[in-house]
Amino acid sequence: MVDIVDLQTRSRMMSGIRGKDTKPEVTVRSLLHQSGFRFRLHVKELPGNPDIVLPKYRAVVNVMGCFWHGHECEIFRWPSTRKGFWRDKIRGNRKRDRAVSDQLQQAGWRTAIVWECALRGNTAWDERRLARRLSSWIRGQSRQLVVDPTPATNL
Repeated sequence: MVDIVDLQTRSRMMSGIRGKDTKPEVTVRSLLHQSGFRFRLHVKELPGNPDIVLPKYRAVVNVMGCFWHGHECEIFRWPSTRKGFWRDKIRGNRKRDRAVSDQLQQAGWRTAIVWECALRGNTAWDERRLARRLSSWIRGQSRQLVVDPTPATNL
């Protein structure tokens, strides 16, 4: 299939996609703030510049976009054009995500991932439920949390 817009337009469209301060990320930050947590954003000194860093709890929270990180859920769809490019791009993102998570944990940080589909769509969690789950994890001792509403992970 051929792209419906020219290269210049596609480039402009793709450059407008933000990597931080996305709506899902702002939602999670707001829930954490309302729950009484104070945090830092996009700490460059840590591997992967985590979205949300809670130094007091040695915890980081990353809000992952389902498309960019290849989450197999209702939101994710493989593009119909440039299939090889996108397959390589998303595989690389997944590989980098695993490496960053490993680096953070080796450095003594606890890691959480909140998937975009937990915040919107048919599988979205109630915000109070999400806030309680994150609060419990942050205050607890568990090394890792993945907020993933897809049925395969909730067996």
